[in-house]
Formats: sequence, structure tokens, C-alpha cells
Amino acid sequence: MKLVEAGALLHDLGRGQTHGIEHGAVGGQTARRLGMPMELANIIERHVGAGLTTNEARRNNLPRGNYVPETLEEKIVCYADKLIEGAHEVGIDSTIDNFTEELGADHPAIKRLRDLHAEMTAVLGDEF
Repeated sequence: MKLVEAGALLHDLGRGQTHGIEHGAVGGQTARRLGMPMELANIIERHVGAGLTTNEARRNNLPRGNYVPETLEEKIVCYADKLIEGAHEVGIDSTIDNFTEELGADHPAIKRLRDLHAEMTAVLGDEF
């Protein structure tokens, strides 16, 4: 719980330096430089979108790596982040619609987001 809490509070750490897709990677690097635990740095790094594969990271000029959430804590923070737009809660359908409009219906991130939603619903219940 403490790791999820810290990840929720610090997941946008990189936004102090950039507001682009790279803010996750920048935030993860900053967390490591500051001596934060690896598990927390990974949450910060892997919360963008529904995660970014190694190929997607390369296409977006991110440092080499896999930015897809892997642990339960990473997935919870990533998923929760998709249910907030600015200061407002949104439903997953709204987020999927936004992703589809921005990336295209066939983009693999749409499937990752749907899969993440299914996994989080199974773990956390329909209330989230």
C-alpha cells in the first residue's frame, strides 16, 4: 500500500521538466538519481499511457527500455492515472475513446489499455 501511495503521489515527477510522453522516463531517471527505491522509480517510469513497449519507446526517442507496467503496484498506479483527466474523474470508456482518437483504433496501446482495465477490474472489482 505504501508503494502504491508513493507511486500515486510521485508518478508525474518528470512533469517538472517536460509535459511530453517522455515525462515518465525523465521522472524515473530523477527518482533513481535522488536515491528513491527501484520499485518506485519503475512505477514513475511505467505509468504513461497503457505502458510503452521497447519499440514504442525507441520510436518516441526514449531511453532504451521497457515501459510497460509489470508489477501489481505499477499496474494500479498506471490504471488509476487513466481514470483522471486534470482534476476530474473519468470512466475507462472516455479514456479509451481519447486514446483511439489520438492514436488510432488499431494502435496496440488500445488493446493494452483494455487488458489493463480487465485485469484491474478482476483484482479491484467494478467499483474502480
